[in-house]
Amino acid sequence: MKVVVLAGGISTERDVSLSSGKLIYQAMKRLGHQTVLLDVYLGIQREDIEGIFDSREDFARNIGEIQKSNPDIGAVKALRSDGGKSYFGPNVIRICQMADVVFLSLHGEDGENGRLQAAFDLLGIRYTGTDYLSSALAMNKGLAKELFAANGIPTPAGVVLKRGERKNVPVPYPRVVKVCTGGSSIGVYIVREEKDYEAALTAAFSYGDEVIVERYIRGREMTCCVLAGKALPIVEISPREGFYDYKNKYQPGSTVDICPAPLDETTTRRIQEISEKVFEVLHLKKYARMDFMLDEQGNPYCLEANTLPGMTPTSLIPQEAAAVGIGYDQLCQKILDMAFEN
Repeated sequence: MKVVVLAGGISTERDVSLSSGKLIYQAMKRLGHQTVLLDVYLGIQREDIEGIFDSREDFARNIGEIQKSNPDIGAVKALRSDGGKSYFGPNVIRICQMADVVFLSLHGEDGENGRLQAAFDLLGIRYTGTDYLSSALAMNKGLAKELFAANGIPTPAGVVLKRGERKNVPVPYPRVVKVCTGGSSIGVYIVREEKDYEAALTAAFSYGDEVIVERYIRGREMTCCVLAGKALPIVEISPREGFYDYKNKYQPGSTVDICPAPLDETTTRRIQEISEKVFEVLHLKKYARMDFMLDEQGNPYCLEANTLPGMTPTSLIPQEAAAVGIGYDQLCQKILDMAFEN
């Protein structure tokens, strides 16, 4: 099968995407697929692409390891000789149209907000993961929280602020301030005192035009993936220091993950049921990962849904799949196969 693994881009999660993409690319090659790893923004500068799936050239060789901080997006944009007029780099669309399927390894707003999926639908390009509508619903955390509340899904109380708004927020301290359409905990701040609130708002607004201010839930962090509509075992995430931020998500050894999470049967089933309901309410398809806080009384609160979960060496969905006997390559093949299901 001819497969394009599409990664990179110009979101704050660019490096995470490249790390995921490289592992997926290697898995596709081991599985015997004719595979090309493409950076969606940089593309490939070459005239002849007709035999690209038969080429022995390894376009993944220059992709490095994930960084400890946000990528320099300005430096990435400077690599495009055309000034980046289109999100899609040179030859990306043509190569994707030549493939049987595109394995999406994009993280962050540009790859998960539904715009790319809508473009591919119009162009007749088959891709992995959920569709454009559910991607848009899940990426906008404010809208997702409204849908959670309307459907009885427990989520921390909060409000959405637009750029320039400084209205009174009925959320006690400590509170969480986070960009509405972010990911990988970039643009997320735990504010414990009023004196730090304005600085957190300013920082969060540097990542987007809408910010959520919500109640901070003190307790244990959990995550649960839904694969083909069925919840997998839960992972408990315990950072060695601080909270589950960008560094703790992706630097090996920064976090202790336990799967299955040490929970009683009732709590386990409750989180899995909520995960499956979120999957349904947001009209998600194929697979997604739901993040939770479990408060000190054992009550779960859903924070958000991730429509293209990470597939890096420290990512959570491979751990959950492994707990039910699904290895990394097998998981990649299953995700690929689901793209061909109606």
